[in-house]
Amino acid sequence: MSFINHMLKTKWPIIQGGMGNISNAQLTAAVSEAGGLGTLGCGTLPPDTVEAMMMQTKEMTDKSFAVNIPINVTSHTDTLIDLVIQHHIPVVSLSAGNPASIIPRLKNAGIKVLVVVSSVKHAVKAEAAGADALVAEGFEAAGINSPLELTTFTLIPQVVKHVRVPVVAAGGIGDGKGLAAALALGASGVQIGTRLIATKEAPFHADYKQKILEAEGTDAIVVGRSLGKPRRVLDTPYTRQLNASEKENLTLEHYENITSEAFHLKGALEGNGEQGFMNSGQVAGLIDAIPSVHELFYEMMQAAKNQLSSLTSQFENIAHNKSDEASLS
Repeated sequence: MSFINHMLKTKWPIIQGGMGNISNAQLTAAVSEAGGLGTLGCGTLPPDTVEAMMMQTKEMTDKSFAVNIPINVTSHTDTLIDLVIQHHIPVVSLSAGNPASIIPRLKNAGIKVLVVVSSVKHAVKAEAAGADALVAEGFEAAGINSPLELTTFTLIPQVVKHVRVPVVAAGGIGDGKGLAAALALGASGVQIGTRLIATKEAPFHADYKQKILEAEGTDAIVVGRSLGKPRRVLDTPYTRQLNASEKENLTLEHYENITSEAFHLKGALEGNGEQGFMNSGQVAGLIDAIPSVHELFYEMMQAAKNQLSSLTSQFENIAHNKSDEASLS
């Protein structure tokens, strides 16, 4: 196993999730400056807004960062690809759609391509299409999720078993022990999103951050499951109403309207839990502080190192004890 940071030219094997329409240059630059790979999410944003964020991020950091293009979410895929090539973005992550026709164009431009997957089937296809690495995302993750509902703990070793490219673990990871666990499962790094919401540099509403701090893992609920469009969000008055409406034969069209990015912005940027929603993964139950991104990454790497060292010592003791038992038999 080799860390993904060598491929991405980052200090640490930590990648920021795309975050859709609430993505911004400030947090992306902070992640890259702290040694991770910051990521700008295109979501449903118009290309000129994405381009402005690219340029702003470049003004705030000279470190590598990525752009996430959700293929079936945006209606501007071709234009966005033109922009990442034009602005020499070194890494692109592709999600929410079939990347096969897109990957060659990006790779011909010298861009590293990550593909977000939620099953072994998708992982094998993405590798065959030319992906440089895969982000295998479990159902614990925030926001739009896979109806397959495979958890990170089961998904990562299955994907690692069937592909040769590096695999990044996503979903339910927010501290050093989570990083160590992902590496133990065969991942080469991690992607995090919810944990970055509760950081000093994240320009989200204070109420959003506070709700993350107060949340237990069970407060990150799923809406849209019966419609085949699951999304993991914080339990708020708005999302409780969503669940109630879903039980009353909510149509897919109406559901997509009331879970559009406009309502996400109300929750995340305005802190309005009555009229908008706030994405959150189950890892919210672990979050109890708002550090800087630099502090977070340093603590994660130190804790992961200590955890892996402790586990090595434990297994060495087990092996030693078994050796003693064998000599007595």
